[in-house]
Amino acid sequence: MFETLNRQPDDPLLALIGLYRADARAGKVDLGVGVYRDEEGATPIFRAVKEAERRLVAGQATKSYVGPEGDPVFLERLWELTTGPSGRDRAVASLQTPGGSGALRLAADLMARMGVTRIWVGVPTWPNHPAIFKVAGLEVVSHPFFDVPSQSILFDEMMEALKTAEKGDAVLLHASCHNPTGAVLTADQWHALSTLIAERGLLPLIDSAYQGFGRGLEADRAGLCTVLDAVPEALLAISCSKNFGLYRERTGAVFAVTATGDIALSARSNLAALARTAYSMPPDHGAAIVSEILGDDVLKADWMAELDVMRGRVASIRQRLAAGLSRRWQVLTAVAEQEGMFSLLPLAEEDVLRLRAEHAIYMPGSARINIAGLKSAEVDAVVEKFLSL
Repeated sequence: MFETLNRQPDDPLLALIGLYRADARAGKVDLGVGVYRDEEGATPIFRAVKEAERRLVAGQATKSYVGPEGDPVFLERLWELTTGPSGRDRAVASLQTPGGSGALRLAADLMARMGVTRIWVGVPTWPNHPAIFKVAGLEVVSHPFFDVPSQSILFDEMMEALKTAEKGDAVLLHASCHNPTGAVLTADQWHALSTLIAERGLLPLIDSAYQGFGRGLEADRAGLCTVLDAVPEALLAISCSKNFGLYRERTGAVFAVTATGDIALSARSNLAALARTAYSMPPDHGAAIVSEILGDDVLKADWMAELDVMRGRVASIRQRLAAGLSRRWQVLTAVAEQEGMFSLLPLAEEDVLRLRAEHAIYMPGSARINIAGLKSAEVDAVVEKFLSL
């Protein structure tokens, strides 16, 4: 019966990985895949992660299931890291998930079960966002967010669009380090947006995948906390892939903020039932690492210090890249003010293909670049190749 299936298109970013690997040219540059790389081009393992793993290997007594909900200690510690004071005394249902994508899918399935039919998504966004929501049966309604040619947030247009959203609709928000633009909402904009969401009776789904990579752990949760302070209910999808370097461990969580503890228990039971029929039990190793780090003051301090170094490296490359590219595209001075790993450049697809063919510089056709993929020693040469277009 398999002949009834239509072949699905390859994921463009995954296909780009194969093209990059097959390129034998010296000096090739990968600005595509969204992982952090150091000055040697490696994706390092945090010192604190290595030490936490050593302790786990030495002391872990079982490999039995953790249960559909996951490790409650991990969830408690991750919730505190993610929300700080805004999360205290809130009624919360929590579930450990296979990465941030697993959290988003469970959140989407839960919304569908709750009767949510539409979710508002700013464009551009991570391409997997609308795909996840659609496969869960939600209607995806696009609204303006970012203008690539001017490198500016379309805040007024976004607000006008969301004023037409109906009570019970959901709205997707990026907590920090917007993917793919790196755009940053101001504190006043977060307040205005949160007020509108509360007034319209919308359900915010907040995707927090890069906490600590923008302006720091506390600063990167400021917008998220503003939303939580304004609304009675919310969903949060959390990923530990970037800020703990646990890409392949698939470590994440979904949190449902509810009005009462009884409602939280009901939400948790529904999340657990959805997880049971999707993957049954979450993987444990990554969550055990995160829990060990967050529960030990020395490990946590070392993890935070190393994360600060990584953030500083990305910010430094941003500054140099913006200064170089703005010699031709003045608007790209804005890249220096963006945050996180990504920026979305105003290049045509033919420019992207030309950079790949002539200079072995790899990026998606959208011209979304992973700044964390650049080495400091490569920046000047890469800038010159961009300027040669």
